Amino acid sequence: MTYFSKEEKRPKRIGSVPGHLVINRGREEGNSRLYNDYFSDNPTYGANLFRRRFRMQRSLFLRIVDAVREHDNYFVQKVDSVGRIGLSTLQKVTAAFRMLAYGALADSTDEYVRIEVYGDEYLRSPYTDDVARLLQKGEERGFPGMMGSLDCMHWEWKNYPTAWAGQYSGRHGGPTIILEAVASYDLWIWHAFFGLPGSNNDINVLQASNLFDNLTQGITPPAHYTIQGKNYDVGYYLADGIYPKWTTLVQTISKSEDKKKQYFAMM
Repeated sequence: MTYFSKEEKRPKRIGSVPGHLVINRGREEGNSRLYNDYFSDNPTYGANLFRRRFRMQRSLFLRIVDAVREHDNYFVQKVDSVGRIGLSTLQKVTAAFRMLAYGALADSTDEYVRIEVYGDEYLRSPYTDDVARLLQKGEERGFPGMMGSLDCMHWEWKNYPTAWAGQYSGRHGGPTIILEAVASYDLWIWHAFFGLPGSNNDINVLQASNLFDNLTQGITPPAHYTIQGKNYDVGYYLADGIYPKWTTLVQTISKSEDKKKQYFAMM
């Protein structure tokens, strides 16, 4: 079966999304390089290097590629709205496995695999319309200015390298890898930072992540709202008590006698 395809010659078109920089990432060149490096009959990197970098044999990886493509149409190579052939199945699955195997951020695979951070819809910061919708939902639920919930969770690492066991072991007993995520009321993930050792806590992870990078650079979408007659222009996230007392974080209410506030603290 064929995983590698070349784009037919088509007229050049220019993107027309206002404010968006159109970058020609060279999807076809990236796919060709990936195929020649690992999946051709005479690959640049042999079976030993494939197993080291993908953490499995090539035959197993290709079985997974076939199964994933049959299960989810997203992984099928398609033609986009301007007639260009999109990312190949190998590019999409390779990007996903690199994130899982190395704890890499989604856009860190872009330079090699030429994937475009999974398109414009997933795992991204909110746009202006998104912020307005989130603020409206937060106000409807009694939390004006709320953008979503921030928290970390530990993922158990079963087949960890013995040499790394110490730095990845924390209070959970065995080695774990931490995921920091921001999710809104509809369980949409607006931020994900994955891969820090389980010996860290939520504060260490927050200091290392890029959650507030755009805010510090002054390039976040506007978030205007009013609480008790005072105007604000920066949204906030709900978090638990371990997080620092920043204006962008609102913590739980401890020892409250109000049932509604007690329920909020439990969440």
